[in-house]
Amino acid sequence: MAFPTKTCVVCEEEFELKPGKPGFANRCPECSTSDSRDAGNSKKMDAEERKSIAEANEARRDAMRNLLYRKDS
Repeated sequence: MAFPTKTCVVCEEEFELKPGKPGFANRCPECSTSDSRDAGNSKKMDAEERKSIAEANEARRDAMRNLLYRKDS
C-alpha cells in the first residue's frame, strides 16, 4: 500500500504521510520534531507574575460577564 505524498509547508520537501507520524499532517517529521522541542523552552514565571496574570484574567471575566448579562433598563 502506497502512502500519500505530501509537501512540507516549512521546508517544501516531499514526504510520505504515514499513520502514527508525530506532528502535523502538512509538515515532514524533521520539521514537526523541531517545533515540539521549541515549545518546551517556555520561561518560568514567579509568583508575582502568576498573580498579576490571574488578576487580569479575573478582570476580563468580570467585564465579559457584565457585558453579557447586564439588564438594559
